[in-house]
Amino acid sequence: MRRYRKNLVAFLFEITQGIYTKYFKKNKPWNLTKLDLLKYTKTSFGYKLGVFLDQNGFDLIPKAERHDAYHVITGYTSKEEDEIALQYLCFGNGKRSLYLYGVVCLGTIILPEYYRYYLKSYHLGKNLNRFYDLDFKGLLKTDFQTLKTSIFNKNQLKNETLNTTI
Repeated sequence: MRRYRKNLVAFLFEITQGIYTKYFKKNKPWNLTKLDLLKYTKTSFGYKLGVFLDQNGFDLIPKAERHDAYHVITGYTSKEEDEIALQYLCFGNGKRSLYLYGVVCLGTIILPEYYRYYLKSYHLGKNLNRFYDLDFKGLLKTDFQTLKTSIFNKNQLKNETLNTTI
């Protein structure tokens, strides 16, 4: 039964991401490919983003590139429960959007067994330095560890189980 509900969440993400980026996102696309990112130095945020995309079989979604940046910065995977938890983390960090509200509400209803994980993610987001609205395209050449230490405190960095589910 859980697999069915996770498939429903994946289906909803598939349908809504294109609609949301086309009709609601006002930012400009980065006009970069996964291969462009993999040309950055191996210690850079851009390279780490390219590796994340490559390992998951993804490409950058125009106008929604920052979402994949959130995954790389926080360590959350692309599993359905992590996608929802990532939105909780961003909500805790101050992000507000119609899409975020929809994911948080529907995700909690469809996969309620992860609620403690979602709350943990929300509280983590509240305790991180503000990152959800950074100019991630402008940070692609930045050393990845330097970027992470500007967002996470030392105790959070030591606890590399940031995305531990239930």
